[in-house]
Order: sequence, then structure tokens, then C-alpha cells
Amino acid sequence: MIKELWNKYKQVVAYLFWGVVTTIVNIASYQWMSTGLHWNYEVATVIAWFLSVLVAFFTNKVWVFGSPYTTWKAFWIEIIEFFFYRGVTLLMDMAFMWLALSVLGMRAPLEQLIAKTLDNVVVVIANYIFSKWLIFKSNDKIEDK
Repeated sequence: MIKELWNKYKQVVAYLFWGVVTTIVNIASYQWMSTGLHWNYEVATVIAWFLSVLVAFFTNKVWVFGSPYTTWKAFWIEIIEFFFYRGVTLLMDMAFMWLALSVLGMRAPLEQLIAKTLDNVVVVIANYIFSKWLIFKSNDKIEDK
């Protein structure tokens, strides 16, 4: 019974585990650049986002979805699609927060925390869907492109 549950949910568990690792990379690199190196917060944010998406790509490719490297062309298609869809969810993230703070007026610290938490739930689900069904699909289809 436990083995059946594990087999059924291991991909989701792996996705969530590596998502935590990716989040740590994002926060740690941001903190290092913004506080340690005294870089502008916008620059630190963009670089931290890029680094965390790069980590997410490789961990998702290898340990979550098990997408093999079939050709260099397939690899580049996957990484470009991955960054594209992560860019889409970055825009979703920004739109959600704009709606919550600017339109709905959720500006108190607790309200912002609630908004950001709900926002992250939406983004994580969207990222999983994009990764599973659009990016790390069968490489047989990618090779034909």
C-alpha cells in the first residue's frame, strides 16, 4: 500500500522537494548579491531568478520528469521552452500581486503574506502543468521539430 502511494505521488513529491531547493537558491543568491555585494535589488532579483530557474530546469529534467538528453536540439528546445514558461509564470506572479496589492488593497503585512502565499500556490501548479505536459514531454516529438 505504501509502495503504491509512493509510486503514484513520487513525481509530485520530487517536484516539491526540488522546488524547495530552488527557492533556497533564489533567496540565498538574492541575499548574497543584495546584502553581501550591495547590488541593486532589481539586479539581484533578476539574477537570482535566472539562477533558480536554471537549477529548476536541471533538477526537473533529471530527477522529477526523467527527460533524457536525446539530441542537442532537443536539449535546447527544452531549456528555451522551460525559460519561456517560467517567464509566463513570472508575469502571472506579478499580475497576481498587482491585483492583490493595487486593486484589492491588500497592503498590510499579513495581507501581503496571504496574497504571496496564494500567488505561489497558483504559480507552482502552473509551473508543474507546463513542465509535465508542455516541456518535458516525450523527446520523440521534439526530435521531429
